[in-house]
Amino acid sequence: MNEMMKEILTILFRIVTILPLLLLVTLFMGKRTVGELPVFDYLIILTLGAVAGADIVDLSVKQLHTVIAIIAVGLLQRIISHLKISNRKIGRLITFEPRVVIQDGKFINQNLKKDRYSIDNILNMLREKGVFNISDVETAIIEANGALSILRKAQRSPVTLEDIGITNTSSSIAFPIIMEGRVYPSVLKQFNLNETWLNQQLSKQGVKDIKNVFFASLNSNLDLHISLKNDRDIVVPPIRN
Repeated sequence: MNEMMKEILTILFRIVTILPLLLLVTLFMGKRTVGELPVFDYLIILTLGAVAGADIVDLSVKQLHTVIAIIAVGLLQRIISHLKISNRKIGRLITFEPRVVIQDGKFINQNLKKDRYSIDNILNMLREKGVFNISDVETAIIEANGALSILRKAQRSPVTLEDIGITNTSSSIAFPIIMEGRVYPSVLKQFNLNETWLNQQLSKQGVKDIKNVFFASLNSNLDLHISLKNDRDIVVPPIRN
């Protein structure tokens, strides 16, 4: 019983000594590490967590070694951050490049595959930013930290509508009706439509084979918006870090 109490007190002592040290090292590394978590900083945080966790639960680990490891990791991060700022080539080697995944309201499926994002991932991220219709998007970029940055089309901006005193009474929600060549009959049924109508609309937009459609959505005005697979007509802006 006394041995168990001793171990519990040792663990509590390590917690109250290691956590302040982690706080000091994190503050030393700078707010950017906490706020954005680029890939290198993410690995640094994981390493600090592993070192601190091992110190707390494994009593065979000497705490002095843990303190040295945490300080060394913090210094390494600070040095690498300085090199990234002073030399852009080094910065680009240890982080991801931003990638355009939507341009002019159309998915760029090659870029989605490169970053291993699905249509569902992007649609979810768009909704989190208040965008429920891909046709409202001028450009969408997956940043180096995995976040989605969006530039709305000027005519779709709700601020512009308010500025000129016009109230947009129609819903801007568009429902996915085709995803990677697969039709969702439930969406057609919701609008009292059928696949014959859908094929006619696709034909009007020059689409002969539904399998060539990467994504298509339909809004309450029955406007069909299409993104083709491997669309070579999309001009992608040269976004770089």
